Amino acid sequence: MSFVALIPARLKSTRLPNKPLADIGGKPMVVRVIEQVLKSSASLVCVATDDEQIKAAVEAAGYRAILTRDDHPSGTDRLAEMVDLLGLSDDAVVVNVQGDEPLIDPSLIDAVAAKLIEDASLAMSTACHTIDNAADFANPNVVKVVLDAKQRAMYFSRAPIPWPRDAFMHDRSVLPPDLMPLRHIGIYGYRAGFLRTYRELSPSYIESIEALEQLRVLWHGYAIGVHITAHAPVAGVDTPEDLARVRNVFSQLP
Repeated sequence: MSFVALIPARLKSTRLPNKPLADIGGKPMVVRVIEQVLKSSASLVCVATDDEQIKAAVEAAGYRAILTRDDHPSGTDRLAEMVDLLGLSDDAVVVNVQGDEPLIDPSLIDAVAAKLIEDASLAMSTACHTIDNAADFANPNVVKVVLDAKQRAMYFSRAPIPWPRDAFMHDRSVLPPDLMPLRHIGIYGYRAGFLRTYRELSPSYIESIEALEQLRVLWHGYAIGVHITAHAPVAGVDTPEDLARVRNVFSQLP
C-alpha cells in the first residue's frame, strides 16, 4: 500500500499557543506526531506549515517539512498547495493527519488510505465509530454520519441522525437496541487530483448551516468512503489539560 501522509501544523492557536512546539517527553509535539505516523504504511510523511520555527524543529529532528502560504482559508486548501509543491500525480492518495494527535493509531491511517486505494470511485475517505449513549447522540459537538450500503457517506450532521422516530416517541434517554448511530472521526484521505479540484468548488448552503466543511464535497456530488473502526480514537491536544494528559502517557512509555 502506497500513500502520502501530510501533517498540517500552525503556531496560531487560541486555546494553546505554540501548540505544535509544545514539549512532550523532550520532543516537540509535531515531531511526536511524525513518529507515530511513521508507524503506518505511508511511503512519505511530510509536515505542511506556514511557520519557520515549526519547519526548523521538524528538520532538526531529521524529518521533512515544507513551507506553505499563510493565507489559506482552510486546511484542505493548504493540502492542495502541498500536492503541487510535492509534484504528486492526480491519482496519488494523501491522508491528512492533524498535527495535534501524537497518539493517533497508525492502523487508522492505513484504513483511511485503503478505502481510496481499493475503490477508484471515491474522491475522499474518512472514518467513524459507533455511538453507544444517548448523550453523545444528542450532542451537537459530536458529528454524526449516515452511510449507504457501500459504506459511503450519505450525510454528516450535528443533529442526531438517523432519528429513531418510533422509539423516541416513548423514551429519548436511551438508544434503542437496533439503532447504531455513527460518530465521525476527523481524519481524511484524498486523491491528489481531487484536492486540486476542491480549490475550485464553491461553498455550499448545507456546509455553512452545519459548519461542516466535508458537506461541500457531498453537495457537489463527490463520494466519500467511510471506514468503521471498533473503538473511538484517543483525543488530540486542544487544551492545556489535554497536553498534560498526553505528557503523562509518554512519561509512562518504556
